[in-house]
Amino acid sequence: MRKSLLILALTSSLFLSCEKEPDPFLISQNSIGLLTRDVKITELDSVFAEDSIVKQVSDGELYRKSNEIEIYDRSGKKLLLLEPVQAFDSTSTIGFIQVLDPRFKTAKGLGTESTFKDIVENYNISRIENTLSAAVIFIDDLNMYVTIDKKNLPVELRYDTQTRIQASQIPDNAPIKYFMIAWD
Repeated sequence: MRKSLLILALTSSLFLSCEKEPDPFLISQNSIGLLTRDVKITELDSVFAEDSIVKQVSDGELYRKSNEIEIYDRSGKKLLLLEPVQAFDSTSTIGFIQVLDPRFKTAKGLGTESTFKDIVENYNISRIENTLSAAVIFIDDLNMYVTIDKKNLPVELRYDTQTRIQASQIPDNAPIKYFMIAWD
């Protein structure tokens, strides 16, 4: 009996002492999976050791102002598109991240396959900007913005960049077109 209690106690302590591994697809205010806002470009190889990193190199483009970094998983699926705060500086941190893979989600389930309703039900919208082809929805709590293609908006808003778009004018089922994180 004592032996059983001792084994049970040891087993329980092993389970309790194990730290939970971070979710490699969780988006929070200061991280996206294992990538945190203080990681430098030179450290990306260690953060994405299991993935492939492709740095876009300027090939004769005179006016290129940034150097995007693409992150792919082992199967070749594009996960993220990163842009440094300081272009062409390997000691720079990441400024902007475009989330491409639907496995990346916030704690409340917001991801690239979400709809406007998912945003409204779970987050406070800081503001909505009206651009030529999209409504840009800012969620300051997560340093995030998403775009909704104007083709999903009422006709009277599709070709107008001057009108202020209200959340009530965006249909619940409008899908997210771009999912961006801004850390700069």
